[in-house]
Amino acid sequence: MAILEARAIGPRREPWWAIAGIFTAGFVLLCLLLASPVLIRTFLYQPFNIPARSMMPTLLTGDYVFVSKYAYGWGRYTWPLTPPAAGRVWGREPAPGDVVVFRAKDGKTDFIKRVVGVGGDRVQMKEGILFINDKAVPRERLQDVVGTDACGGGATERVKRWREILPNGASYETLDCVDHGYFDNTSAYVVPPGHLFMLGDNRDNSTDSRAAMGFIPVEDVIGRAAMIFFSAAEAKQGQPSRLRTDRIGTTVR
Repeated sequence: MAILEARAIGPRREPWWAIAGIFTAGFVLLCLLLASPVLIRTFLYQPFNIPARSMMPTLLTGDYVFVSKYAYGWGRYTWPLTPPAAGRVWGREPAPGDVVVFRAKDGKTDFIKRVVGVGGDRVQMKEGILFINDKAVPRERLQDVVGTDACGGGATERVKRWREILPNGASYETLDCVDHGYFDNTSAYVVPPGHLFMLGDNRDNSTDSRAAMGFIPVEDVIGRAAMIFFSAAEAKQGQPSRLRTDRIGTTVR
């Protein structure tokens, strides 16, 4: 007959290193949860607000957008502290039509504009029409916009609106405040390798690559505008600020 060894049944005792591992894992998880907003802001998305009218009608004054910091890889202006080294980690060049946030030449000011030209492109404005590599970018006249104050003319101004289609198929709307504007006719700009040519969608009310801003190094790009997460019209003539719920959650294109 087999003899079974009797064992006392009692509480199981884990080795000390197993208990220490459980506490360590819990501590690390807690740290990650507490630091998640910092991690998200550093590596994934950063909020920006729109203080000017240069990107109307795509972006309005009072819009708040999430900017994807990983869309083009991480560079010197995507980290919390700006390292002196140049270059990007897992870098990718923005595509024409992308709405991009970048750091200005002063190293302090952030701008948001649309990419219309990349390295090697020849960009020019002729009578208000955008030319890429000596070919006119097709555009379609849309219904005028009224009451946006896009050009500083007040609530009753009427502004021409167009839809442009870039050679890669990117499509977006632009505004034309005046005929024969200051930047409606320019020289031809040949974009250097590793640089971008930027335009504001509000063509007569934008400081961009047609002016002192010049070509933007890809290294100075912070990220791509992804989504509007909040929007409020500014207070005017004693009226309170108005929440624009129809814009919240809109993808930036």
